Amino acid sequence: MEREAMEFDVVIVGGGPAGLAAAIRLRQLAAEHDRELSVCVLEKGSEIGAHILSGAVMEPRALNELIPDWQARGAPLNTPASEDRFMFLTEKRAFRFVTPPQQANHGNYIVSLGNVCRWLAEQAEELGVEVLPGFAAAEVLYDDNGAVRGVATGDMGRTREGEEGPNFTPGYELLARITLFGEGCRGSLTKTLFERFGLREGVDPQVYGLGVKELWEIDAAKHVPGQITHTAGWPMDMSTYGGSWMYHFEDNLVSIGFVVGLDYQNPYLSPFEEMQRFKTHPLIREVLEGGRRLAYGARAISAGGFQSIPKLSFPGGLLIGDGAGFLNVPKIKGTHTAMKSGMTAAEAVFEALADESASGVEVTGYRERLEQTWLWDELYRVRNIKPSFHWGLPLAFAYSAIDTVLLRGKAPWTLRHRPDHEQLKPAAACKPIEYPKPDGVLTFDRLSSVFLSNTNHEEDQPCHLTLRDDSVPVQVNLARYGGPEQRYCPAGVYEFVEEGGESRLQINAQNCVHCKTCDIKDPTQNINWVTPEGGGGPNYPNM
Repeated sequence: MEREAMEFDVVIVGGGPAGLAAAIRLRQLAAEHDRELSVCVLEKGSEIGAHILSGAVMEPRALNELIPDWQARGAPLNTPASEDRFMFLTEKRAFRFVTPPQQANHGNYIVSLGNVCRWLAEQAEELGVEVLPGFAAAEVLYDDNGAVRGVATGDMGRTREGEEGPNFTPGYELLARITLFGEGCRGSLTKTLFERFGLREGVDPQVYGLGVKELWEIDAAKHVPGQITHTAGWPMDMSTYGGSWMYHFEDNLVSIGFVVGLDYQNPYLSPFEEMQRFKTHPLIREVLEGGRRLAYGARAISAGGFQSIPKLSFPGGLLIGDGAGFLNVPKIKGTHTAMKSGMTAAEAVFEALADESASGVEVTGYRERLEQTWLWDELYRVRNIKPSFHWGLPLAFAYSAIDTVLLRGKAPWTLRHRPDHEQLKPAAACKPIEYPKPDGVLTFDRLSSVFLSNTNHEEDQPCHLTLRDDSVPVQVNLARYGGPEQRYCPAGVYEFVEEGGESRLQINAQNCVHCKTCDIKDPTQNINWVTPEGGGGPNYPNM
């Protein structure tokens, strides 16, 4: 098939904090050194920020380095953190604990990360970056030597059967001397790069959490601008990793969310339902009652940290941001580290491209530079916190205190991770969880929640949730694990239906909010998430 091609010096896949920071830094360096350097950012969402979802409390350290005058330029960091609360919950009570040192937020800001990315995109465009939202990178392109040569966007207008429809338009080839992959957690192209170049050899498996978030407008009398609350404990049991956030920012808005570690063992657990149940706690109900829910979304996060960082470079490309796993889990922040990774990659790439003939080279200097930054030291010092939760909450709290206060993150050992998809126990060995029915005021069902995410996909397109073996969902997942996909998906995509006395898996792909949980948690790794048509998926406002 003939595809139109566009050539750039650098193509960046993903319009999140890492990709936009990389683009800005590249153009800054080009201006400083009076060099021509063409940079393009591809974003699969309908606009920059459409697929961005985070808590979010933002540490401005990387932003201070990238754009020192960000306040004068109107960056949407409008609510300084004012109070930190760390609470341990039982079913009816809340106990305030000392806030862990990593979670101290003095000098940080409560933000909508989607709006921050929209602002970063404006800064990038002012510098001459070509920002292309609505184009999903669907394929990695390689040159004759096997080096990455760029990416191709997905075709538009194919029918459900894969045939060319009446409005068919082939994808574009975006060719580059160097391609940066900043797809975010569990990127569909990044997965293929792991396999092709063996980037995960010798490192721990990546592990994940699923964050389910809602945006509420609350009674002004209950609003405390800048207040930050994190909780542990109920509704999780003592052996399951999970916790919440509640952030008060401007205009009587509250960001509230719940994260469940995807290493949970009970196949009857539903992260979505745990979020709904969490809101019934007296501490949370008191804040939300009388308010109204404005938005909903969900997203997986990479939680493996230091020991799960893969090889970051390969011929023709680099990994940046959450796709490489730079989240600081104990700090509950990843924007500053994602941005720093993008900025550091940009500096390494700019140096490598000083040779006008350089193309498809491996920029090994990226990791060397990264190891000299505060990012590397920050992640190293907290590397043992998340894996300690395999021991259960009480022991994890005790160990984390020792590791942080006494050992200062420099223990002479490194705790290891185990793959999330291997952790589920058979349904017969677990107790079903009875979740309360939604009341439509404080708690809600999946479909009304997906409606608030503004999710939309062209229905007559190939299903982007593919199965390697169609028989596995019923013969293995349903038979052995009770069909966990119908519970771990926060959007009602998967359901088992009866036809002629037999069960089959129905995939409602139009509901998908692109959280990637199915690709991660499926116990047989039979589900493969690939990109749908560009512009499809959620359209998050102020998330």
